[in-house]
Amino acid sequence: MMIDPTPDSELTLSLGNQRAIVSPWGASLRRYYLREADGGETDIVWGYSGGSQKKGGQGDVLIPFPGRVAEGRYSFDGQAFQLERNDKEGPNAIHGFVRTLPWKMHEVQTSRVTFDLTLHAEAYGPKGYPFSLAVSVTYSLESQGLSCSFAVQNVGRQAAPVGVGFHPYFTVGTALVDETEATIPCASYLEFNERLAPTGTIFDVAGTEWDYRNYRSIGNRRFNHCYVKLERNAEGMATASLRHVGSGRAIDIMMDRSFSAVVVYTGDAIADAPRRALAIEPMTCATDALNHPDWGLKRLLPDESFAGRFMVRPRRR
Repeated sequence: MMIDPTPDSELTLSLGNQRAIVSPWGASLRRYYLREADGGETDIVWGYSGGSQKKGGQGDVLIPFPGRVAEGRYSFDGQAFQLERNDKEGPNAIHGFVRTLPWKMHEVQTSRVTFDLTLHAEAYGPKGYPFSLAVSVTYSLESQGLSCSFAVQNVGRQAAPVGVGFHPYFTVGTALVDETEATIPCASYLEFNERLAPTGTIFDVAGTEWDYRNYRSIGNRRFNHCYVKLERNAEGMATASLRHVGSGRAIDIMMDRSFSAVVVYTGDAIADAPRRALAIEPMTCATDALNHPDWGLKRLLPDESFAGRFMVRPRRR
């Protein structure tokens, strides 16, 4: 058991030829890869080791709001709040609070671990979020791939606005994502302004270059898009995919009904590694949902909980 985790604290999960490197610092997913018979390693989630090596939000957990909050301002139950404006792209708040906090570990097994954290209203009220949440994130290696589940409980005395997101980057072994093809199971996307905050307009993807409901080349398109209106199978799962036709490598990201938005980002702003991997970010609400509650924001009453799960499945065609 790790005591007082630091940004460099890490734990390796294993099952068969699968390995996942996770950290109690931010409950982050730092890498997911396969051990090959020849001793090589095949990355699935583009990752890093050591806190100082992280690029572009790799593997971050985004709670209690994923994506940006325009100007860091929002209202909830008739009261106005101001969050810290910590977005390098503009005067917005971004990605919640938990990705730079130490979490507690329990249920530590060879192929599974759970991280726990409590946000207290007393600590985060001055930062614009006067609500108390108990949060857990579980990573588990299973026969088909990596599972990531979350649970959030309102442990405060008033209703709380809650969103959850994850920020993995995926690779199928290409030098740039330009060489890959993707599917994004979404019928619409949000319009962003020059500061990457939503304008409130939602566009249908049909007939546009951003329609990725069937496999389509990434090419030189610059993605930093929040997709909504997920299309699901009979079991309620929505599946985004990345593949490279030449190698036959492919990855599926399967999201349950708790997720209502997907951010797709080609990493163009990563200074020393642009377009190395594709961020496909499962989110329970769209960007700026604190200002647009109908975009999937959860309103949790005291003692109420919210949970969900996504899976990463590597495969060869």
